[in-house]
Amino acid sequence: MRERILYSFPVQLFLLHLRKNLTLVLVWVLLLGVILEQFGVVLGIPFLFLDPEYLHQVSWLSFFLIGIGMGILTMAFHMTTYIMDGRQFKFLAVVPKPFIHFCINNSIIPLIFYLIYSIKFVVFQLDNDLASNWEVLKFYLGFSLGGVVSYSLIFGYFALTNKDFFIIFAGTLDKRLRKVRFTRVNVVRQYKELKVLNDQVNSYLNLRLKFVNVRPDISRFEPIKLLRVFDQNHLNLFLIQIFLILLVLFLGFFKEKEVLQFPAAMSVTLLLAILVMLVGAMSFWLRSWATLVVFLMLYSINYLSNFSFLNRPHEAYGINYGIAPASYTLARLDSLTHPDTLRKDKENTLKILESWKSKFPNDSLPKLVIVAASGGGQRAALWTLHVLQTIHDVTGGELTKHTELYTGASGGVIGQAFFREIYLRSLSDSTVNPNDPKFLAQISADNLNPILFTLLVNDLLIRNQRFEYRGYSHLKDRGYAFENQLNINTEKILDKPLSAYREPEAEGKIALLPVTALVTNDGRKLVIAPQSMSYLGSSVMGKSGLNEKKQSIDFLRFYAAHDAENLRFLSALRMSATFPFITPNVELPSDPVMETMDTGLSDNFGIQDALRFLYVFQDWIAKNTSGVVLVSIRDSEKSAEIPHTEPPRIFEKVFTPLKNIYINWDNVQTIQNEVLFNYMDESMPFAMERIEFEYAPEQVQIEQLTGSQETMKRASLNWRLTAKEKRSILNSIGSFKNQQAIERVQTLFPQ
Repeated sequence: MRERILYSFPVQLFLLHLRKNLTLVLVWVLLLGVILEQFGVVLGIPFLFLDPEYLHQVSWLSFFLIGIGMGILTMAFHMTTYIMDGRQFKFLAVVPKPFIHFCINNSIIPLIFYLIYSIKFVVFQLDNDLASNWEVLKFYLGFSLGGVVSYSLIFGYFALTNKDFFIIFAGTLDKRLRKVRFTRVNVVRQYKELKVLNDQVNSYLNLRLKFVNVRPDISRFEPIKLLRVFDQNHLNLFLIQIFLILLVLFLGFFKEKEVLQFPAAMSVTLLLAILVMLVGAMSFWLRSWATLVVFLMLYSINYLSNFSFLNRPHEAYGINYGIAPASYTLARLDSLTHPDTLRKDKENTLKILESWKSKFPNDSLPKLVIVAASGGGQRAALWTLHVLQTIHDVTGGELTKHTELYTGASGGVIGQAFFREIYLRSLSDSTVNPNDPKFLAQISADNLNPILFTLLVNDLLIRNQRFEYRGYSHLKDRGYAFENQLNINTEKILDKPLSAYREPEAEGKIALLPVTALVTNDGRKLVIAPQSMSYLGSSVMGKSGLNEKKQSIDFLRFYAAHDAENLRFLSALRMSATFPFITPNVELPSDPVMETMDTGLSDNFGIQDALRFLYVFQDWIAKNTSGVVLVSIRDSEKSAEIPHTEPPRIFEKVFTPLKNIYINWDNVQTIQNEVLFNYMDESMPFAMERIEFEYAPEQVQIEQLTGSQETMKRASLNWRLTAKEKRSILNSIGSFKNQQAIERVQTLFPQ
């Protein structure tokens, strides 16, 4: 009995994969790690599979598409392993429908994955506050139907085209295969390899899922004829692989059609399926040369990627890339921060401050408000907007009226920019209510599906589709997909050039909002604003001398010849919120090329820019205001309890130092900001007060329908939030600390 199980076809295939095809097995292990929330939890990757969105809602259709993606990945696994190893099991050639039999016996690994996924899926959805538990069944049936459709189409094709030994050598198909020259070469080569292979299988599962014994007389069949059966199957598999890859390429022409923007998890599974199929195709055709050829291909791609036809820049839209690039040298940076230039920018801002003050004719010394919001993807955008709406509401708009500067990074800046635009529109349109909850739904709508779909069908290949923005032509990429989807989600109210905000800022209607990005070349900040603000990164007192390193670059002045004022404001927001691998780093027209990324790496909370502004204008603030209120909107808890640690294992000792750098970067910046704030508070000639709002869902207990208490989990760092994550963000305003902050705001700015 033991030998019968050990040498059964399913077990032998499973052991073969562990011994030979470990890379393919690791694909399933990686997916299992994601599903079990052991990998990618901080980035919200598990929720892409457990709670997928399609057309901005979680439905049976979104799970249906996930089922199709999983089905294609599963079939890619079967096809690849059949191409690589099917010929080793000669008995398959005399079995009816050999490939289908192979798939049935090759299902241990996919079956384990589907079983664990099903359990995790049900547990997750039952805890997802659905209207009814029947919704879980509907979702799962949608997922199952998607898989059935994928398997039916592929198995149906093989049922019609794949023949066994006895049908092939009836005559007609054998003659057709003899005409395929490349196929014949492989048959002869594989015949030599087959002589040394030992087929240790005594039973297999048939189409009725019953174990049957392998034919004892398999040795009497001519090996070269048996191989023709596999060769015919491989030819059909190769055609399917080519069809699927061409289908993905074809979909790239319609990537902006919302109906074709598949759930992000489906895009991931399709990408994995293509990679798995390429592994199988190369392994089959190249055999022992596969490793060398892959290495040479990777080296060639890396070398050729330096040429312009492959290395096309990811651009910021609206500026002119067609003229000579700007000189990016220390000498030019110094020339752009000449004392006269700094003085000019400072005087311009003083005029804006006077315009701000003129809004309070009955108050000679109004409070000056600065709002600093931290980065953190879509959760930060939603949290920032929610806080701004709340304090606008409880103060009857007074705090917003007193606000003269917004600073921050990434998602926080997107939330600020959206609220600022809504407020600007409300000044001229009484039907626009800045507190309307619909804006929360808009800013938190899914923005990830189109990004990953564009990555799959466009960015992994040669990008060639273009679009025009205000007179300039640009290539489409996943950065464009991000902007386009954000534009759609926010009803296109942010789709305007940078210059559109110059006049409203100058007249004091809205607060200044310098959007910053980190320049990867040298660590400086790129300050993008309709008003030049060179004083944010250079001494205006002239005391630093020649040894001062300029801390920032004024985008407007640096790229004046490239029509900097025409920059799409959405591109500026994207540059500030560039998430590694998701949205590409933007390359700007300079020599050497200036490359930007998320500014959160240098100042994730916007505190440094806020304090720098106060320092530069301290004299005016001291004379014209009754002090400054700094509203800090954090997407993390400022003073969390110190976590308990366990003795690290061997592998943890290797990765823990890097992990600690990532985890503590937030704490490092927070402590540095505390030092700066305390210094300013003690040295400035005006009163300073800080009011902090924290997204700390662990502090908020919500009442469930069952009457039990549950601590809300922290939302993931992503451009897509689940319904439960959105609730945790919105409910965080009710924490004790945040309620205290609201009370203080109401005291300072009564309606």
